[in-house]
Amino acid sequence: MSLKKFFPHLLIAIIFIFAIIYLNNHLNSNPGQSLGTTTSATLTLIPSPSINSNCQVKGPLPDPKCTPGATFPDIGVDQICVPGYSSQVRNVPDTEKKAVYEAYGIITHSKGQYEIDHFISLELGGSNDQSNLWPESATPVPGFHQKDKLENYLHQQVCAGKLSLSEAQRQIATDWLAVYDSLHL
Repeated sequence: MSLKKFFPHLLIAIIFIFAIIYLNNHLNSNPGQSLGTTTSATLTLIPSPSINSNCQVKGPLPDPKCTPGATFPDIGVDQICVPGYSSQVRNVPDTEKKAVYEAYGIITHSKGQYEIDHFISLELGGSNDQSNLWPESATPVPGFHQKDKLENYLHQQVCAGKLSLSEAQRQIATDWLAVYDSLHL
């Protein structure tokens, strides 16, 4: 076979080999990813989210290994108690929300079923970092609507000087449900 006739076949073989090497290396370096087959027997690469995968919602609480909570550095009462503070700092793009849903294994959901929640709420100095985000369900009750009430209550207590910001953050991040139940909001 002449070199001219052989070259296209060689090029295809080289591309195929590099594709196999790439997929093998990529999947071995990202154990959360896997290859699956569709009914037409084509290979599909399933991307892993940018945060930990295999996260599990623990009832009304996030997975502590995936969502331990995070606050903005050097945040204080002077900042969070300014009206409109939360809306000024809220910044969670749809791509980040999608990554959080995927990390928790939620591929589809109906509107209002979940919200991407700031575990330590923005109004208590919580950050937009993925380590502070999780898909919180509306049901069963108490769900995200009830947690929102608790966040508002704790924010009011902090701004009234009745509770320190660090204590409010600790309460919400330790077990918001127990705090909610004790207050009968």
